[in-house]
Amino acid sequence: MKTNIGKIDKVIRIFFAIIISGLYLEGQISGFGAVLLVLIAVLFFITGFFSFCPLYYLLGISTEKKRI
Repeated sequence: MKTNIGKIDKVIRIFFAIIISGLYLEGQISGFGAVLLVLIAVLFFITGFFSFCPLYYLLGISTEKKRI
């Protein structure tokens, strides 16, 4: 699996995953919207952790710097 997420993208994804999780755990968000946001947070965390985004792959996008 070739990585397609750069360092800045990775940090942003994990940061938002932590923020959304914290809001949910503190009870600041609730209902169907909260469940949707938590699912997005899980996806952000997984894609950030593995530095691979299937959607980026399908669209041919990469935020990782090219290695020379």
